[in-house]
Amino acid sequence: MGNRLSKIITRTGDEGTTGLGDGSRLPKDSARIEAIGTVDELNSAIGLLRSLPDLPPPVSKLLLRVQHDLFDLGGELAVPGYSVLTEAHVTALEDAVEEFNAQLPPLKEFILPGGSEAAARCHLARTVARRAERRCWTLANAENTRGVALIYLNRLSDTLFVLARRLARHEGGVEVLWDRSRLD
Repeated sequence: MGNRLSKIITRTGDEGTTGLGDGSRLPKDSARIEAIGTVDELNSAIGLLRSLPDLPPPVSKLLLRVQHDLFDLGGELAVPGYSVLTEAHVTALEDAVEEFNAQLPPLKEFILPGGSEAAARCHLARTVARRAERRCWTLANAENTRGVALIYLNRLSDTLFVLARRLARHEGGVEVLWDRSRLD
């Protein structure tokens, strides 16, 4: 395979449009481009989390797989009608949630984001995953399409929530529970 990105500055987007993988162009503020950008932002948030030096290897391995999945999802969004993610991708996340959640105490209160640096970064990625899901639903509703990607993003935010709980404990931090009786 040759150099796919040999020219970085193309000036083709200077008028407010961007190109899709099929050669078509869309306004940069279209629902599709917004979805692509938010999935890319999510991948970057997970990359920031993965940059921490002391992540448990099973967590790092899962997050790397997720980053590849998100890159594939970006490709799906960039080529209308193209799909890569399958039910197996969703099942893999569900299995990971079950595995990691089994190691955690039952949850009896809401958790505030934080607890440790890794957990806080994971919570941030979780919120971006929720936004990516919303942006993809906006696109799906506008173009009357549905797909595994929407389910995948929903499961990914659940996965990131459970991983944040796991990471808070890994770093010796504690989960910050919402206190409904606090005084202002």
